[in-house]
Amino acid sequence: MSVTPGLGGLGASEWIAQEVGGAPEPVRRRRRGRPRLWRVTIFALAAIFFIGPLLAAFKYSLLERSGSYGFANYGQIISNPAVRTSLLKSLEIAGAASIIVIVLMLPTVVWVRLRQPKLTPTLELVTLLPIVIPPVVMAAGLEELQLNAPQWMVSLVFNHPLTALTPFYVVLAMPFCYRAIDTGVRAIDLHTLVDASRNLGASWFRTLLHVVLPNVQTAVLGAMFLTVALCLGEVVIASLMLYNTFPVELVALNLNSQLGVSVAMSMITLAFTFLLLFTLSFLAQRRHGRTTARAL
Repeated sequence: MSVTPGLGGLGASEWIAQEVGGAPEPVRRRRRGRPRLWRVTIFALAAIFFIGPLLAAFKYSLLERSGSYGFANYGQIISNPAVRTSLLKSLEIAGAASIIVIVLMLPTVVWVRLRQPKLTPTLELVTLLPIVIPPVVMAAGLEELQLNAPQWMVSLVFNHPLTALTPFYVVLAMPFCYRAIDTGVRAIDLHTLVDASRNLGASWFRTLLHVVLPNVQTAVLGAMFLTVALCLGEVVIASLMLYNTFPVELVALNLNSQLGVSVAMSMITLAFTFLLLFTLSFLAQRRHGRTTARAL
């Protein structure tokens, strides 16, 4: 190998590799293995910003009326009938809304992707409207509708929070669910899967249920979890329409000076939401592992 003059005894190829690649490989590995100070600082500040308030809220949730610390506030979810009833009511609404929004959005996204791709911008614009319109404006309109609705509509829709709130929570969840499902559908070869299923004699319903849905199940679960989280946190519409859901009950506990109970119930809701997110992450990893195993 020839040595190029002026390169410190290095060959031309070695000199070019060192100049382009930077430091030698052992030095680069050592630098990659050692985290930089600014990264550690940002991570520490982010951890303090997110974990600090949670720890403070958890400590406050343990404070009982007697001034001592204990878990009596968390027991209110079982011993307090108002809290228990409102939580079950909100979970019913969340379950119904999540199922309805998937039944509506999944076939719509698949149909637009297969048959009418030009309608994609229109669908994105329509699903953005619930975010553009403030919830308080929607709540005021629903309250006016409730007051002036005919008796048959009041008896059919507004007599129970499940029938009254579920349709509007479906509308509020549409922007998040559409984007989650659309991302999942984009990640698969939809045309090939549908064409193969249809050529084998499957109906559209069977194709959607047994071919498309298993391939986008992570996105569907994400959309459902987002809907559940929204239903467990929405308070404006329910309070203006005078329905005692779980978030409304938390506000009532604050007004009744039961702050420790309110914070404890909020911590339970937050833990439940985190559990849903971890479940989604676990299912996504399992699906990725099965896909990799099949590919090998």
